Amino acid sequence: MHPAAYSGGFLGLVVFILDLIAIFEVINSNRTVTSKLLWALLIFLFPILGLIVYFLFGNREEHNTGGYEAIA
Repeated sequence: MHPAAYSGGFLGLVVFILDLIAIFEVINSNRTVTSKLLWALLIFLFPILGLIVYFLFGNREEHNTGGYEAIA
């Protein structure tokens, strides 16, 4: 097989794992249901951009429920 066939494999896996962590963090936060849904949709529909936007503008410290430590 051509090496380009595997070009996104490892990077795609890393992005997928980070997306799952971010969505799990959103679901366990004390945000409203609507806010949780919108953040999860943003991360799901735009995996890289949504993840960056969430980590930059998600105000994670304010919405942390205290049951776990926020990543990064």
